[in-house]
Amino acid sequence: MHTKWFGAAVALTLGLAACGNGGAGGGTAGGDVKGKTIAFIPGVTGDSFYITMHCGIKAEAAKKGLKVDMQAPQQFDASLQTPIVNGVIAKKPAGVLIAPTDAKAMVPPLLRAKQAGIKVGLVDTTLAVQDLAVTSVTTDNKAGGAAAADVLATLTGEKGKVLVIAFKAGASTSDDRQHGFEEQIKKHPGITYIGAQINDNSPAKAASIISATLAAHPDLTGVFATNQFAAEGAATGLRNAGRQGKVKVAGFDAGPVQMKQLERGDVQALVAQQPYEVGVQAVDQLVTSLTGGEPQANIGTKTSTITKDDLSTPAGRQAAYKTSC
Repeated sequence: MHTKWFGAAVALTLGLAACGNGGAGGGTAGGDVKGKTIAFIPGVTGDSFYITMHCGIKAEAAKKGLKVDMQAPQQFDASLQTPIVNGVIAKKPAGVLIAPTDAKAMVPPLLRAKQAGIKVGLVDTTLAVQDLAVTSVTTDNKAGGAAAADVLATLTGEKGKVLVIAFKAGASTSDDRQHGFEEQIKKHPGITYIGAQINDNSPAKAASIISATLAAHPDLTGVFATNQFAAEGAATGLRNAGRQGKVKVAGFDAGPVQMKQLERGDVQALVAQQPYEVGVQAVDQLVTSLTGGEPQANIGTKTSTITKDDLSTPAGRQAAYKTSC
């Protein structure tokens, strides 16, 4: 199934922009940002999605004369991300772009950052307290989940049982992809949805989930894996069970592992995000706030669905995430 690539277009969602308090670390209204530093705190280290986003942030920051300090937790865990935020606060950058690992747990440390006069911008994931940040630039994850439901229904011939492997309970991206899938799969009456399970970003746990699900539901026909680690583990579990290719997998993200899986046939479709564009947009909005402007409160970027047939096309190549800048 060939699909359309949406390029760099973004869907802008209107909302109230909230600005951080002025202070030692913040920018002066109407001031010059050249020479200032912004921090980037992704959700986890080594993820090609965040590497690609970092590339977009660095490129756009360089155009503005900004320096970028990137630090990432070893796991997608609020208890590991919080000390990094605390350390960033001590350095008093002009602003911070962060992918919160938990919508509630990351509110207190980011509130401290705001109170210290540091402009906070959200990328990829969001917070339970929206007005804490001056901007939020994310993928439209519900729409991405819905796209996964449609392509998985097509791949399974509109019949059978399907499972969701969600990567982290409480992470807005994981929750939104799951909910978008669940709402859309209802529109496919021949599909039986058997629920979602959490793999906590562990490929090994995702593989175990597949093994247990196949034991309970040998007639499983499809899996939606909500990020690259869930997709990696799902493919491993199906291969170990000898069901590779028989149970269809729709993954989320287009990192090197996923693209290789798509090429091998371990995964039959990928819903790719635009992390580079997220990074560019986030820097632009943060600079707008730092220079006394009114940033967009919410920006949602689109996804594209790719299959093996798209790998050799410009759309497929453009969808692929980077491993370095």
